[in-house]
Amino acid sequence: MVALLVLALLATSGCDDAGPASRGSDRPSATASARTPDPSADPAPRTVSVVMGGDLLWHNTVWFSAAEDRARTGKGRRYDFDPMFAKLKPLIASADVALCHEEVPFAAPGQKPESYPVFAAPREVAPWIASMGWDGCTTASNHSWDQGFAGLVTTADLLEANHVRHIGTFRSADERTEPVILTTADGVRVGVVAATYGLNGFVVPERQWWAVSQTTDLRDNLLVQASRARAAGADIVIAHVHWGNEYDHRPNADQVALADALTASPDVDLVLGDHAHVVQPITTVNGKWVAYGLGNMIAQNEVERRNTYEGITVDFEFTERSDGRWVVTRAAYVPTQWNHYTPGNPIRIRNATGARLASVRAAVDGVGGNRGLVRHRLPR
Repeated sequence: MVALLVLALLATSGCDDAGPASRGSDRPSATASARTPDPSADPAPRTVSVVMGGDLLWHNTVWFSAAEDRARTGKGRRYDFDPMFAKLKPLIASADVALCHEEVPFAAPGQKPESYPVFAAPREVAPWIASMGWDGCTTASNHSWDQGFAGLVTTADLLEANHVRHIGTFRSADERTEPVILTTADGVRVGVVAATYGLNGFVVPERQWWAVSQTTDLRDNLLVQASRARAAGADIVIAHVHWGNEYDHRPNADQVALADALTASPDVDLVLGDHAHVVQPITTVNGKWVAYGLGNMIAQNEVERRNTYEGITVDFEFTERSDGRWVVTRAAYVPTQWNHYTPGNPIRIRNATGARLASVRAAVDGVGGNRGLVRHRLPR
């Protein structure tokens, strides 16, 4: 997280940082040097790790599962999401910058949670997001307007009250002009911008055009926002886009064109995407990494759509060069899967294995061009 935690997370298992994704590996554990540092030596370059996963999509069976866990553990007021996410938490908590994609708005005070097709997630999710170690959550999605402007404000207020930044939706015109920059314990400034392709047919009133960042915006698009973040002092700028065709592993023409435009800009260093609910390729465009689709981090789509029960959490490390620029020196992903909830069988996120792992690997490699990408595993 932004307050740097030094944790040795994932055991080494034949990691090959120069090899293709299909080789797979565990993330190396941190090891201490036995040598005494030379005070005359040049200081080691600064690094920053950025971790992000797929959609947090709060179908009712997700919170039913958390309610069952709460009855067992006694933790939380109504829900205990910790057992569901237990294996992912160390990876998230150890990142210098941890980002989530909170796809749906939260319920208003006194409002009951609502599931598909018009969502209102349990309010208890917000403090739990903070407890997991996420520093910021992108909130620009096709569901941003499910509860109207009031729901957008409720979501932003709840996240901010729990010290988690919201990114891509705005409570005022002035807020839209203020870049979100997350500063690590080493003083590295990471700017994050976000946008969605649309709002499921909802139309934002013209007087509130600024409320949701959309890829169709002409006045204040992602490139303008990225430039503003850079001008505000961001060392690294990440663009997150809610885009693509649902359930399609391949990026569509709009994704490819926007990825090209974003990576061609000197103001954008990394592009991450969500929305398809299945994993899409990780590749390089204009020499910069693009993860087109991270799949779901948690959701309960139709059981026939097996690939929607898969996702990846990406882990990018940036290193500062002598000229002051930051470059990606580690590109990795963690494939995960989970079960459909039934009473007595609560949801558990775990390492993808077997056919599910093969499905994720094929999707990640779908367009090639990802040499140097490695695959990690969660702790067993």
